[in-house]
Amino acid sequence: MPIDSEARVAVYIDFDNILISRYDQLHGRGAFHSDKVRTLPVDGRESKARTRFAEATVDLGAIIDYASSYGSIVLSRAYADWSVPAHAAYRDQLLARAVDLVQLFPTTRSLKNGADIRLSIDVVEDLFRLDDITHIVVVAGDSDYIALAQRVKRLGRFMVGIGVAGSTSKSLAAACDEFADYDALPGVQPVVLSRDEEPGEPDAPEPTPAEAKRIEAEAVEAAATKPPRRRRRATSESVQQERDEVAMTPEQRGEAATGLLERALRILHQKGDDEWLHANVVKEQMKRMDPVFNEKSLGHRSFSDFVAARDALVEVREEGQARLLRLRRA
Repeated sequence: MPIDSEARVAVYIDFDNILISRYDQLHGRGAFHSDKVRTLPVDGRESKARTRFAEATVDLGAIIDYASSYGSIVLSRAYADWSVPAHAAYRDQLLARAVDLVQLFPTTRSLKNGADIRLSIDVVEDLFRLDDITHIVVVAGDSDYIALAQRVKRLGRFMVGIGVAGSTSKSLAAACDEFADYDALPGVQPVVLSRDEEPGEPDAPEPTPAEAKRIEAEAVEAAATKPPRRRRRATSESVQQERDEVAMTPEQRGEAATGLLERALRILHQKGDDEWLHANVVKEQMKRMDPVFNEKSLGHRSFSDFVAARDALVEVREEGQARLLRLRRA
């Protein structure tokens, strides 16, 4: 799908789905429930579950950046029970990207919060209420969203899905105009698992459905009696760029801008067939990802000067009046 400067994108994140899918992808089916991750305090002594939770951190910044490559993001929502400590740990990261947090309390003992129904209703309502939306991005892999994807396409919008490999319905992927694997998104760092657990400590067996319901019910009860503590800022690449501009030194701001440039180029290279990209397209993508970006505030007279100062990262080619860019090859 070519990038359209007039395109307007709406992003909807089934947060519980993506968080559990990522955790189980790395640590085994059913691990999220057996490790009782929902009630894992954000701060506290180190444990096997805490280490696993850190390893399975979801880089939501990379997801939002990728969604912005389709056009200007006009609304973004994440659906979850934000009183759960595991979810609350991501609040700062989401709020930093202007994502609306939709609170969904569980309505049954099985902890089902109806996120798929609420998300689907919101999408359809927004499509009829906001007729200028051109792209819908749904972050989830559940087959429950197949009907939604079909309806979005029937209404003439471009449907994009993003899910975790191994936890995504093939039928959902087929129902979308495009489907992206979370692990393949530019900016998502390879995960190196820690295997320094004590010998003889076996992984917890996968719980039965009844046990999983009991474990989650206990988790919600514990979360209700103990308020979540504030989480230390995540260390993923895109989240590190989202620090307060006022608190950053000029060197840190320069490094953040360089990282932004690299991520924008990687996203555009991945989505297009052209090896060389027009400088104005790259700058527009950077502004979508970070509206605060301004090369003049970094001491450069123009975007060309900004790029020229990063010649170790970017190659530049003149073609008539156009200036073309690409990531420098290793």
